[in-house]
Amino acid sequence: MGENFGPVTIVGPAEQRWGGVMIGFIGLGTMGRHMARHLMEAGFELMVHDALREAANAHVDAGAVWAGSPAEVGAACEVVFTSLPGPPEVESVATGDNGLLGAMSKGSAWFDLTTNSPTLIRRLYDEFSPSGVSVLDAPVSGGPKGAESGRLALWIGGDEDVYEKHRALLLAIGDQPAYVGPIGAGAVAKLVHNAAGYTIQAGLAEVFSMGIKAGVPPETLWAAVRQGALGRSRTFERLPDHYLSDDYDEPAFALRLAHKDMSLAVALGQENDVPMALASLALGELDEALARGWGERDSRAAMLLQNERAGIDVAVPKEVLDEIKKPSG
Repeated sequence: MGENFGPVTIVGPAEQRWGGVMIGFIGLGTMGRHMARHLMEAGFELMVHDALREAANAHVDAGAVWAGSPAEVGAACEVVFTSLPGPPEVESVATGDNGLLGAMSKGSAWFDLTTNSPTLIRRLYDEFSPSGVSVLDAPVSGGPKGAESGRLALWIGGDEDVYEKHRALLLAIGDQPAYVGPIGAGAVAKLVHNAAGYTIQAGLAEVFSMGIKAGVPPETLWAAVRQGALGRSRTFERLPDHYLSDDYDEPAFALRLAHKDMSLAVALGQENDVPMALASLALGELDEALARGWGERDSRAAMLLQNERAGIDVAVPKEVLDEIKKPSG
């Protein structure tokens, strides 16, 4: 807040690529201030707003236009971005006093970069649609460092033709924009990603506390396990091999062996008076899978139990998975 990033470096005149259209950006906090700056550096004319006027000082000093309210941004801009703390702020900016609803004109588009509720963004999509305004959810992943460097994933939900029309803007914000599906799909993808991360974080805290209390120094433990199979793989890279392809009958590692390993780990925790709540839950899943006679299947067959509870079937054709695996760009 109040930083001065100096004059922006213009990559090329916006008029050549965007006809001089003004872009709106609301929310210049930890993430938003960097994303707004990247739009300016790409040559787009920017109108900005934030609940704190001083948060916009650096952008205004660099050539952005200040707006006194979200409605002022919506009335002046063909495309509006919001980057806000959460659902209450999004709803307030969208439909509150001097909000975007009623100010934005037919044919304009609003991209919400916030980590938001899919239910809320779908409702707002329905509220804005009668006015001819396109609403898209576009949550980002990469953290403050990614926002600053421009190395961000953007997961877009909404009308695909609107996404394609404005893709140049999204590429100015982050290097990995991806269309996920209808409105709300981007928010769903972001919540899956973040929930996976914090669940894994909790699991790592649990098992590392077990290992450390069992007598291995933390730095030695980390140096060792990062060279294992899990340490060398990206978190989601193994999903196509069994879970996504619904192929558990040629095991990479048999479920009965995974059950043995988890039993030993939970026992080690108990021997050292370390609570093993998450590991015990995982062992319980392996217990049930083993009881179903899946001991010789791949250990990931235990994931079928959750699919069953959720009432879903997962079986993606190999050719689809192979296409997704191809390098982008």
